[in-house]
Amino acid sequence: MRALRLLDWKTEPVLVEVDEPIPGPGQVVVRIGAAGACHSDLHLMHDFEAGAVPWNPPFTLGHENAGWVHALGQGVTGLDIGQPVAVYGPWGCGTCARCQLGIDPYCENVAAAPVPGGGGGLGLDGGMAEYMLVPDARHVVALPAGLDPVLAAPLTDAGLTPYHAVRRSWGKLPPGSTAVVIGVGGLGHVGIQILKATTAARVIAVDTREAALRLAEECGADLTLPSGPDSAEEIRRATGGRGADVILDFVGADPTLALGAAAARTVGDLTIVGIGGGTLPVGFFAVPYELSIQTTYWGSRPELEEVLDLGARGLVRPKASTYSLDDALTAYHKMRDGTLEGRAVIVP
Repeated sequence: MRALRLLDWKTEPVLVEVDEPIPGPGQVVVRIGAAGACHSDLHLMHDFEAGAVPWNPPFTLGHENAGWVHALGQGVTGLDIGQPVAVYGPWGCGTCARCQLGIDPYCENVAAAPVPGGGGGLGLDGGMAEYMLVPDARHVVALPAGLDPVLAAPLTDAGLTPYHAVRRSWGKLPPGSTAVVIGVGGLGHVGIQILKATTAARVIAVDTREAALRLAEECGADLTLPSGPDSAEEIRRATGGRGADVILDFVGADPTLALGAAAARTVGDLTIVGIGGGTLPVGFFAVPYELSIQTTYWGSRPELEEVLDLGARGLVRPKASTYSLDDALTAYHKMRDGTLEGRAVIVP
């Protein structure tokens, strides 16, 4: 079969022929219907080097995956050949307390995981191929009726990651509250939809690009603001001087972190989702009183099921452009150049 593989750090992936996977006991092979292209893949190609993460190339890209069950290993129950499924991306040890709750991103026994701190498309072969081997059937989640794999695939990360970030702040998003989304890209535009679908908060979107702000409006943002030196003041003006109850930073660079801290309300949440490499000085008088600042990584398997339900009901729908395996690099180049709107999905 054909697969888009990263062969070494700081190189672009190549399309090569590899053997079709065969499932062992407890494993599942999924026929891929769609694999999302993620901005973090660009970091794998251009920024990472040996020692940056506890795994190395070569491996097939694609950590957002959906399709149909193709083959079942010995002992697998609860799945049927041909059944539409999504693949839960982070793969932990499966036995620690957090993995047993389905919170594999925070596995506490990573040495026993299939790949430490990674998963399919992140150290092991992912879904940018015709078939994908999933090493444990518990990572295969049935798709709700009516949800196409092309829409389901990006929900496994671009939906799950912002959903987890929003969900942890639900208690601070009652009627009358305000949430700010900084960065309306592949994750941010889905985050806006999740906020509108699951909370009563007013949503403000901030971005440097006019096209991104138009997309934010399409996704339900109540107010859009071009990013600039006055953005924090404009957010405070829009919130009666109080600031935003919850700020979700999908960029994570120095300027956006500073904006988040300046625009946050006391006792608010500032959640850093983007991996832009920024830092934020924290001190007693440096941020609003009792502002909670946290990072977040992916989400739990039960949360993925909730996100897929939102997708099946039409409440969350990533803006996706489809590309063939032959054109996958075109999608990544558009992502790199900032000309990709929404999410790219590779259809083998």
